[in-house]
Order: sequence, then C-alpha cells, then structure tokens
Amino acid sequence: MSEKTQLYLNGVSRSFDGFKAINNLSLIIERGEMRAVIGPNGAGKTTMMDIITGKTRPDTGEVIWGEDTDLTKVDEAGSARLGIGRKFQKPTVFETHTVEDNLHLSLKADRSVFGTLFHRTTDAERARVDELLDLVRLTAQRDDLAGDLSHGQKQWLEIGMLLAQDPELLLVDEPAAGMTDAETMRTAELLRDIAGKHSVVVVEHDMEFVRALGCKVTVLHQGAVLADGSLDHVSANPEVIETYLGR
Repeated sequence: MSEKTQLYLNGVSRSFDGFKAINNLSLIIERGEMRAVIGPNGAGKTTMMDIITGKTRPDTGEVIWGEDTDLTKVDEAGSARLGIGRKFQKPTVFETHTVEDNLHLSLKADRSVFGTLFHRTTDAERARVDELLDLVRLTAQRDDLAGDLSHGQKQWLEIGMLLAQDPELLLVDEPAAGMTDAETMRTAELLRDIAGKHSVVVVEHDMEFVRALGCKVTVLHQGAVLADGSLDHVSANPEVIETYLGR
C-alpha cells in the first residue's frame, strides 16, 4: 500500500442467510480521489458502504483506513470521528431551520450539552458557513427554510452539512436520483469541486451523471469487482455489457 492510500479493502466477504452480498472484494481508494461505483441491484454496493462505515462487519477480509486503522473494529460513530462521512439517498435536513442554520448546526464543534448551550458563533465559523454556502450553490437560499428547497437543493445542503464536519472521505449514495437534468449536472460539478481536498466515492445508476464526474469507475457484480477504469473502458467490457449495461 502506498502512502497515498486512504482506504484499502482486501479479500472482504459478507454473507446474509447464505447469500454472499460481498464476495472477496478488494478495492483501493487514494487520498483526494473521486471514484464512481456502478452495478446492478444486488451487486453489493450498499453492503460495501455499510462495511466501510462500520454498520456491518465483514465475515472475512481486511478494511484498513489510512496507515493502519482497522475499520472492522470501528462502529458507525467511530468511523464518522475518523473522518468518514456518508450521505444516504434520501436527504435528511432540519426542515424547520434555515439553510444557514443547518450548516451552523453541522459544524465540527463541542456538541456536549454544556458546549451547545454556551456556544457563541465565531468569525471563523461564519466564514466557513459562507464558504460552504458558496460551494454548494445555496448562497441565495441562505435564509430560506430547508423544507422549502427543491429536492436537488436539499441534496446539496446535505452534502454541505457533511462537509461542515470536514470528513476525509465522503460516501455518496445515488445523489442524482430524482433530480432535474440541470440539477444533475450541477451536482456532478459540485462533487468535482469537492474531490481533491476530500476523497469521494459515489454510488450511482445514472450513466450521464457518471460520465459528467469524469473519474475512475468500478463495476460491482455479485459482490466483487467485475471491471474498473474509465467509463468508456468499462462500458466496452463484454461482461459489463452482459451483466449491467445491456439490460
């Protein structure tokens, strides 16, 4: 493993009632890399994310974070503290708070009862919220209630809320689902802006969106890597066409 390696999965398997959801999966994500993960339903994409975040324990294999942290010994809260952020498909924002307040509430800070009660917003925090609003394209909506945002805007706000925690790795599940074409392209642009400073793994079905990400693509099938490379490279793979793209 090189020092550029952020996340290393080696020979990972996990069965549920005899069904192998993950089957000898090996994968390396480098620091600052963006990676798209595609594959048919049941390919193991969600289980892979569950294993990385400590929600599910693998039966066998290694899951190493950074130089030597064993993620199989870490729970979900522990993986978040290590710098692994996960965005689920359905956005969860504080609907009755403003966009700006959602970001303030998400900032890395002392979240004890005492710390929250006596917290005063600092100039640095205000500057960070401004920066996040700009990054997720919601500066004009800062005073709007999160519940009034469009579906796409809620997705961007939730990405901003994750970024407020300053994670090293973002796992993003089907961000383009339910978006307009314009929102889809803006989301791809947003994730490209984030990559580099953060590693980003995107699970997605929308091939136009994956193309717009312009990154390395890993195809999962039956819990293992079927192919990886550029989208054009994997799209030309006969096995990928047969198992996924040809459907």
